[in-house]
Amino acid sequence: MQDYPIIQEFLDYLNYEKHFSSHTTKCYCADLKQYADFLGTQSEPHTQTDQGSPPDYHQTQSPVATAVAVDVATLLVQADVTTIRAFMSELTQKNYSKSTTARKLATLRSFYKFLVRRGHIETSPVTAIRTPKQEKKLPRCLDLSQITTLLNCPDTNNMLGARDRAILETLYSSGLRVSELVSLNLSDVDFLGETLHIRGKGKKERVSPIGSTALQAIQRYLSFRDADPRKENFNQQALFINKHGQRLSTRSVRRKLDKYLLQVGLDPRISPHTLRHSFATHMLNNGADLRVVQELLGHQSLSTTQVYTHLTTNKMKQVYDQAHPRTQESESLPEPHQF
Repeated sequence: MQDYPIIQEFLDYLNYEKHFSSHTTKCYCADLKQYADFLGTQSEPHTQTDQGSPPDYHQTQSPVATAVAVDVATLLVQADVTTIRAFMSELTQKNYSKSTTARKLATLRSFYKFLVRRGHIETSPVTAIRTPKQEKKLPRCLDLSQITTLLNCPDTNNMLGARDRAILETLYSSGLRVSELVSLNLSDVDFLGETLHIRGKGKKERVSPIGSTALQAIQRYLSFRDADPRKENFNQQALFINKHGQRLSTRSVRRKLDKYLLQVGLDPRISPHTLRHSFATHMLNNGADLRVVQELLGHQSLSTTQVYTHLTTNKMKQVYDQAHPRTQESESLPEPHQF
């Protein structure tokens, strides 16, 4: 965003002060680029209609809408509530989903909050804008039999198959994000302590347990890797490498998962993140404390983890029926009143 120094200043802040991931920063950049392009189109000269009346601009008289050949960088700091609403209106007209629109609004909210803190503007034009109400969708989750079927799918008699088994086992065993998985180094695996050193979102680091089954899968993969005659040319840091010996990408992990989903006949919409969801849900179903699961997932806020409690309702009902004394009575319930 070198064309817009004020946006670049914000992106540098995200990178070097907030330590956001490169992926997150790219999303902010794309949203702000779209917003800047929108401002640029609104600054173009408008002609009078045949009747001499001004053009209709979402029934508003925004100064941005009537600006003529004004520098977009200036428009960024001059934007008002009407400008933001016009941008949101355009997103709606282009049939953006509510979740996408909410994300773009969140980008603008962060951007203008930053401009206020840096003294570029006095107040944020986004303060009075409400985030579009979104439908709450529960995360997709696999049951234990589906997990077992998926994990047993890769052929572990060769290096790549053993690697894929180790990847799936690690994702489910520790509930990693796929970005965290591919960033793992050989030195991040503590076989003796049965833990992983994980670099999470915002460059925050944590140590997380990993199960013995996943560690065994990693050891089997590494035994093939150590025996490979090309090993001297492999990336000597990365834990999971591709067939060329270089660090595996998140996209490659998704492609491998898609292959195994097809082989075992599971829902093709399942993603690597589904294994993370399944990990959290199964942990809670088996009695894990919510705050412990929060730490294991690397969530900053407990409210983010609480979404998984909705998936454990059936389990809680079973525990309730087994433990509450009033559910143990054998006498039948009376007939309900008729109104």
